[in-house]
Amino acid sequence: FGWANVAKRADGSVVEDLQGDTISPDELEKAAYQHVLEFRSTGEKHDPALRSKGRLVESCVFTKDKQQAMGIPEGVLPIAWWVGYKIDDPETWRKIKSGDYKMFSIEGKGKRETIDKSRKARTFGEIMKGEGLAIS
Repeated sequence: FGWANVAKRADGSVVEDLQGDTISPDELEKAAYQHVLEFRSTGEKHDPALRSKGRLVESCVFTKDKQQAMGIPEGVLPIAWWVGYKIDDPETWRKIKSGDYKMFSIEGKGKRETIDKSRKARTFGEIMKGEGLAIS
């Protein structure tokens, strides 16, 4: 059991993975549903020869709306995908228990979009001033 992927930390900051990629909460939710509907198994190291090591037993994407519906106060949980797997392969289970495998790594296909991180966020007042509108 654990977080398969975290889109935003509990404080609202966006998470970058080891490759510097981010995922929006909406895209994470779509990917999670696709996994549950079409795949549901787990493997090792993204190797097709090492698939079917375990089966999905739990999955929930904790979106802002779902957390609100559950009565979870904002800022307590991340916007993230929680999963649990029943590991059927004894050797894989040994690697998990020993700490050789410390985390999940989701596999999938996506389309990278470049985001200009150098742009500074502007306040609403700055935007409106740039449009020639006065804010009082």
